Amino acid sequence: MTDEYISKIEEITGKDQRNRMLEIVRIMRRHDFVRNFMKQQNPEEVRLALEELGPTFIKGGQILSTRPDLISPAFISEFKKLQDDVQIDSFESVSKTFREQTEKNISDVFDKFDEKPFASASIGQTHHAVLKNGTQVVVKVQHPKIKELVETDLTLFRQALKILKLAPEITVVDPKEILNQLQASLLNEINTEIEIKNGLEFYRLNNHDGIIEVPVVYEEYSTQKILVNSRMDGESIKKLAARSLSNDPTERKLQKKERTYIANALVKNFIKQVFVDNFFHADPHPGNILFYRLKQDDPRINELEPTHEFEKKSGSIKASIKTEQKLPPYRLVYLDFGMMGRLSPLLAEGIANVIVALSKKDTQEISQAVLSICNRTGEIDEEDFTDQLGIFLTPYLKQGLGQIDFPVMLYNIIKLCRKNNLQVKPEVTLLIKAFGSLEGIVAQLDPDLSLMDVARPFAKEYFKRKFNWKNELDEDLMTFGRAIKSTPQIPIKIEKLLDTLNQGRGRFTLRFKGQDTFIDRIETIVNRLIITIILASIILSSSLLVQGSMKHPAIYNIGVAGYMISFVVIIWMVASAIWHHFKK
Repeated sequence: MTDEYISKIEEITGKDQRNRMLEIVRIMRRHDFVRNFMKQQNPEEVRLALEELGPTFIKGGQILSTRPDLISPAFISEFKKLQDDVQIDSFESVSKTFREQTEKNISDVFDKFDEKPFASASIGQTHHAVLKNGTQVVVKVQHPKIKELVETDLTLFRQALKILKLAPEITVVDPKEILNQLQASLLNEINTEIEIKNGLEFYRLNNHDGIIEVPVVYEEYSTQKILVNSRMDGESIKKLAARSLSNDPTERKLQKKERTYIANALVKNFIKQVFVDNFFHADPHPGNILFYRLKQDDPRINELEPTHEFEKKSGSIKASIKTEQKLPPYRLVYLDFGMMGRLSPLLAEGIANVIVALSKKDTQEISQAVLSICNRTGEIDEEDFTDQLGIFLTPYLKQGLGQIDFPVMLYNIIKLCRKNNLQVKPEVTLLIKAFGSLEGIVAQLDPDLSLMDVARPFAKEYFKRKFNWKNELDEDLMTFGRAIKSTPQIPIKIEKLLDTLNQGRGRFTLRFKGQDTFIDRIETIVNRLIITIILASIILSSSLLVQGSMKHPAIYNIGVAGYMISFVVIIWMVASAIWHHFKK
């Protein structure tokens, strides 16, 4: 990052914030940012605006590209094109940041430190280094004053939106929700301590889970702006998936077997993350998963493969490991733990319910399962929601997993939920987004493998292990006991019911679908009719007063006032009707 960029930050965070705000307003107007974004149209124009607005907005767009619950698939696709164009910090700047954060010089901690970074992004840049004990590591260092830049830009962005006042009444997205989510994500992104904790936990839960490896986080050298991880070998798994298979039949068969094994390992580990750990990698795109082969002299070449056996302890599911056969001579590496998902046991059970319901293709059961993983934001007609969801899911239930466009399907389900006063929980949308990313990798490695086919038996096993036959038997016995106790009272209750009906004191309450909406509409019509009658009476009375009291100014003025009130009410009713029409 050059002096020019630092001076820009100082300008923004100093006295001249007004110029920066005017710059934001000018760029947003030129690209019609507000209207395009709120209506989710012209995604390329919005992307160009974000690139022109600078690092904070570029990072914000990149974060939104992982949130199919907030923006449309077209915008997700366009935002994935956002590239960080941040100039590199000088080594002096990096040394200063390291010294301020750790109270040590780089030479005190590292035997070797590459002055030139091998990667640079909006938030920071990454260097190769070697610790004093010879361990190879990568060091991620935040850009100077990036926290101030992000916080100031977000504040000014909110103010700019107020100045523009161009947000249309009819919007496809919820601007307030997006701004709040974006602010939370950006502030988490610039707090490296969160990534440190995530990396430590993910390492503990998943390192050496079969062929899965996770870099070590060196907590003693990491701070709020510094992250030190062990250096991991490998190349993006996308390159393995994209390689053409050999023409030799024997070699081709071995390659297919290898890819199937890798695909299964990815899926099984991810499902373990969700249902056993309740803590999963929320951004498993190909750049965050590396593949490499072991050398013949590597001691890990003789490691045995662990398989998970599930058991119940204190009401929760835990996994024990049993070794069986030798692991293959290659490994998969997870990187980047800035975006992680965490599920409560209750929510994990709800997701398992959805998977089991989908496998049965029962729309009623699917609807109930979906309702259990959503927040209710208003009154809900469950029967109507079930009908709508059934109509929407019918074509998807007939398709194979590889034929389903997950981003489009998820976005439409979220829109359907919002329409019915339901809000899909953020943890669930993160999970489905991660599921979709992983499905893309798996489909390339092994087109015949379905994530649902692997997830279904796992979900069933989850229920088996969680099912407590002792508690269920106790509950059944109690229910049976209450039923036996109530049985002798049945004839008495029937006799009371017949007496009530015979005396004419019986009363039945009937409801029909859409009753509340129908009653509201009738009430609106009746109110308008009453207002119309009153207005007609006022106008008629005013006419009589005006015509019959020309010589009495006070009475004449009352008649004129009646006219004015009537006209004001009529104009208000017409304007209200037009506004409601366009709103709908």
